Amino acid sequence: MPALALLSATFVVLFEQLVQWKYGPAGIVGLLLLTVGIKAKSPAVSSAGAVVLALLITGPAR
Repeated sequence: MPALALLSATFVVLFEQLVQWKYGPAGIVGLLLLTVGIKAKSPAVSSAGAVVLALLITGPAR
């Protein structure tokens, strides 16, 4: 069980670093909003985080 917890914590940290490297501070804010919204069971906050991440991934409209 401790190995699974260590593996999942490592994955989360690596994923956060990847998001920050690729999308910058706005990516971290979107990921934070999504995570907090899911943990707090708040659809508005998690939706805001998902929208921020979706906008960052799709890029600007041309």
